[in-house]
Amino acid sequence: MTVTPQDAQKYEEKEFGFWLYLMSDAIIFACLFATYLVMVGNAAGGPTGKELFSLERAAAETALLLFSSTTFGVAAVALSQGDRSKVLLWLAVTFALGAGFIFLEFGEFAGMIAEGAGPDRSGFLSAFFTLVGTHGLHVSVGLLWILVMIGQVLFKGLTAPVASRVMRLGLFWHFLDIIWVVIFSVVYLPGLL
Repeated sequence: MTVTPQDAQKYEEKEFGFWLYLMSDAIIFACLFATYLVMVGNAAGGPTGKELFSLERAAAETALLLFSSTTFGVAAVALSQGDRSKVLLWLAVTFALGAGFIFLEFGEFAGMIAEGAGPDRSGFLSAFFTLVGTHGLHVSVGLLWILVMIGQVLFKGLTAPVASRVMRLGLFWHFLDIIWVVIFSVVYLPGLL
């Protein structure tokens, strides 16, 4: 991967632009967290987090995302070593872990709605579904992006543009893991007490 100084500058500019996007996304999540914290006590006589949340499910979701962050890190190391087959392997493992997370989250939402605890039940549930659902939507976009990058690595190889995109995907994926740790700490743990 030979990169000219002009190309290096172009990749740095794209990375800077992506950091700006992540900061705007962080502001959106901050607003969603603030809304949740205001609404958490407004259950309107309906179920609260203590009655709805499962520590085991939330811990499993957390483990899946944290392991996926680790496997993405291994993919990034393989990328820096130019090992195409390992990049593909670890991106696929990351995808599988992220898909497992989405599967658990979808099951949680479906179970809550089946019990009559949907987002229209109370302000608390509306804020919960919005916050956690927005994160889940981001993870789903990340999963699609992983598939696109697997395709690009397969068909284009580990070129400088592909490597730059994989690294920005890594920033996005790790950002989502950080947001999830905050969700686990702010939503699930206090909701179970």
